[in-house]
Amino acid sequence: MSILQTASRREPVPHSVDRRPSRFWLGPAAVAAGFVIAQVILVIPGLGMGWDETVYASQVDPRSPTAFFSAPRARGITYLIAPVTVLTPSLLALRIWLALLSGIGLLLALRVWRRLLPAPVLTVAGALFASLWITVFYGPQAMPNLWVALGCLAAVGYFLRSGAVRTGTSRVGTVRLEALPLRRVDPDRHALLGLGASVTAVGLMRPTDAAWLVLPLGLVALVGRVRPAVLAVLACGLALGWAEWLIEAWARYGGPRSRLHRASEVQGGMGWNWAVDDQARSLDGRGLCRPCDVPWPHPSVTAWWFLLPLLVLAGLWVARRAGRGRLVGTATLTGGALAVPYLFLIGYAAPRFLLPTYALLAVPTAECLLRLTASARHRRQVLAALAAVLSAHLAVQYAVLAKTTQRSDAARRDVKRVAEELHRQGVRPPCVVSGHQAVQIAYQAGCASRQTRGNDTSITPRALVGLSASRPVAVVVVGRRPPPSFARDWRRQALPDLGSTRGVRAYLSPSAVPGPTSGG
Repeated sequence: MSILQTASRREPVPHSVDRRPSRFWLGPAAVAAGFVIAQVILVIPGLGMGWDETVYASQVDPRSPTAFFSAPRARGITYLIAPVTVLTPSLLALRIWLALLSGIGLLLALRVWRRLLPAPVLTVAGALFASLWITVFYGPQAMPNLWVALGCLAAVGYFLRSGAVRTGTSRVGTVRLEALPLRRVDPDRHALLGLGASVTAVGLMRPTDAAWLVLPLGLVALVGRVRPAVLAVLACGLALGWAEWLIEAWARYGGPRSRLHRASEVQGGMGWNWAVDDQARSLDGRGLCRPCDVPWPHPSVTAWWFLLPLLVLAGLWVARRAGRGRLVGTATLTGGALAVPYLFLIGYAAPRFLLPTYALLAVPTAECLLRLTASARHRRQVLAALAAVLSAHLAVQYAVLAKTTQRSDAARRDVKRVAEELHRQGVRPPCVVSGHQAVQIAYQAGCASRQTRGNDTSITPRALVGLSASRPVAVVVVGRRPPPSFARDWRRQALPDLGSTRGVRAYLSPSAVPGPTSGG
């Protein structure tokens, strides 16, 4: 019996990698379009500016004072939103801009893999990632995590296209020759440039994530004994991505070590922290779970999360039998490495932190699901069961998305009411807001935000009192907390509630004089 006959009898003929652009674009383009439409319809209407978004937007908004930029942050996302933020104050315009860019970014990141994986695998992987409530919710937001995810997906694809990993697949027509020796994926001339650009982009968005991206890729490259150019590109991309952050570290913090130390303090101290259960608890729509002492969500919300490792392992097995084991294995290894700091090194959770991991683990998951649907035995039953499970999964995802979006809309309205009340009480530009939710309230009111204590300390009490002599200053306090000592004699003004937070009030400096419409 010939080698060809033996190989063809051992398992079904795998999908071929379709190199025709028109065929490839159809599935991923439909996924990207659906991703944008979901954002426009389900998320953008009423979505307010979150705390982190406000900090980033204020850095490039010429109409707003700049908010304090803490040590862990990087400025990559500000470059992405600057073209719109500089031109118009319209939040809707910014949301539409980011939604369109995220759809294009998803399509381009999937396109990087065109020479590596079949179009059906990429289409399903893109759909799995783009249908998560976390992905849809953060698509139109000025937050770096989704862009890190797309950058990591592209970086791993370019890394594989650079010839860094060998594959056991060789073809004569459509028949796989399993007995042939391993060969490298033929490198293309654009792969190294794309790899460097992708790593740089990730570094600009979140420098530490770039380090966790380069670490597994560098190890794979070293084990595979690749040409030195691949390692050099990884190092150069990481250096370029970190450059701005490092320059600012020397200018503001006395060096990278001091900035990293301060960043660790802001994040509650980096070190061994079991945050796996915290991440699971945050899946019910919590933007930030800190401290994450909330009850576990309904099992239907977390079922996919605990099922994901099993699907990934099955997908690796399927990919190995199809001759793509090392390609898919590299994506899985990198996705796992990117999850390490957020599962084991910080003491709190946010669902968006794991977006890069979800983007890369979608590849082996897609391999697994497609293998199930291609099973010749009981195919109809398998398809029906899989369709039912995926439909239930989507229903849960979009129920969480609806709840999260409604919560964001309510928060936006609350902040707007507080800002309007402060305006009526004489807190108008140029003005300063300090205290509870000062960043968001100040941005909405057109004021500067300054804190005298906490992680965002940017001014001393004496300096803030000095500012109050020339401009209105408001110190926002909630609950039974007393005002700072310097503001105890200032005018007290009740403010609207901020969500479930009651007893919101402001202490207004003498320079805050109510206007004629305040009734005072």
